[in-house]
Amino acid sequence: MRQPRLSSVVERRLLVNYRLAPEVAARLLPGGLRPQLVRDHAVAGICLLRLGDVRPSWAPKAVGLRSENAAHRIAVEWDGPDGVETGVYIPRRDTASLFNTWAGGRLFPGEHGRAVFEVRETPGELHVAYTTHSGDTRVDVSVEVTPELRGSKLFDNLQQASIFFERGAKGYSPTAAGALEGMELRASAWQLDACRIVSAQSSFFDSLPKGSATLDCALVMREVPVTWRPLPAMDSGPAEPGPLALHHT
Repeated sequence: MRQPRLSSVVERRLLVNYRLAPEVAARLLPGGLRPQLVRDHAVAGICLLRLGDVRPSWAPKAVGLRSENAAHRIAVEWDGPDGVETGVYIPRRDTASLFNTWAGGRLFPGEHGRAVFEVRETPGELHVAYTTHSGDTRVDVSVEVTPELRGSKLFDNLQQASIFFERGAKGYSPTAAGALEGMELRASAWQLDACRIVSAQSSFFDSLPKGSATLDCALVMREVPVTWRPLPAMDSGPAEPGPLALHHT
């Protein structure tokens, strides 16, 4: 079933980004997708997202819903009809909302796990943690908002990072049926702030081979109206055997 076009407000979108070994990233991807490389690294991370006023685009704000959500992401590219396209592959989605769990594949693409979130926020500091009901996924992140992006080996500055993530607005998630469902994020104004990572733990990334995933940087977007446009489903096949042709950005 095709998802409807949605409207919402991104109340907070915290991106915690890792440098990931390309060969490890490739093993996490279905066939047809390959890691998008920046300076010989794959780019992966966690999106900790609070949405407000979520509703079909034709519906009034009064019926909109609010929820805490999380997505583990890997920046990818694939061969489209008009050339190479870029976006993110989302192997796991989690949410605090029972409705979102039910609506996975109906409103938002892919399967959604249930989770309990703990959130503390001020204008200058953010702490977001969650644990899934099954206990198999845990995330705990604390950051401080800073005027400049510092310490990243992927990006020279905030503008460079912002352009990269704006171009990766198409996201694909796997379904139980084996397909990839997609949605594209369209923001009325694209504005990211840099953050300093105070601490970050992720059972997903911490379980990867030692040294293959390294924290790089964090960015935050707040109070931005957005729309979500459904994308045609993509066939998902097994990962290609042998070396992958990795493209660089």
